[in-house]
Amino acid sequence: MKSWMIYEKIQELKRHKLNKSQTSKKLGIDFKTVNKYWDMPPDDFAIARQNAGCRRKKADIYKDYVVECLQKYPDMTAAQIYDWIKEQTGKKDLEFQERAFRNYVVSIREEYGIKKPEHSRQYEATEDPPFGKQAQVDMGEIILETVSGRSKKVYCFGMVLSNSRQKYALWRERPWTTRSFIEAHIKAFEFFGGRTQEIVYDQDKVLAVSENHGDIIYTDEFQIFKETIGFDVFLCHGADPESKGRIENIMSI
Repeated sequence: MKSWMIYEKIQELKRHKLNKSQTSKKLGIDFKTVNKYWDMPPDDFAIARQNAGCRRKKADIYKDYVVECLQKYPDMTAAQIYDWIKEQTGKKDLEFQERAFRNYVVSIREEYGIKKPEHSRQYEATEDPPFGKQAQVDMGEIILETVSGRSKKVYCFGMVLSNSRQKYALWRERPWTTRSFIEAHIKAFEFFGGRTQEIVYDQDKVLAVSENHGDIIYTDEFQIFKETIGFDVFLCHGADPESKGRIENIMSI
């Protein structure tokens, strides 16, 4: 029903002489979705929907959850939702690969007209804070070549003390979840012999699920961890390299 409504709205705006870009902006849906349905006759659309309904995918058992995540947090990546599903189900491995799930999430975005928002980057320079005041955290990923000549993606957690520039890095073979993200903090605190008063982060779904007019809503596990340890959090807007520049090159060390 949802896809039929989107199709009808696209056709209605087309009849009102709006172009594809205007229609995409007006409805808040991806341009590819508008382009796909723009010249499609109703009969062809009905057949396409019927055929799609006959081809059940392995990830369909989590479809409602995927749709709910994307509608609440449209900037979520497929990798983050994939990780969330594993956390919710307690499964080490799901019935489908992450690469196939990325395509599945793309199809859900198209079906429900959920466009991934574009975030502008903000820049703000900061001076060195006093000792013990601030640390900065970032996560990254790189692709390495194995001894067999194949490629493998590895994921990095980095923390740097803003004044002394002392650094800690932790690598793992799987994407970060909230739980593993917290464990990395504990290991970093043990390495440094304590924690700072404030930690600076990019906005990432493993620690914060949304921001509404400056009101940060953290994931449940990270909120408990933050309150238990007792440090303040500063979230950069749109990966601000000047305000978090001390950590940006952590993987080049």
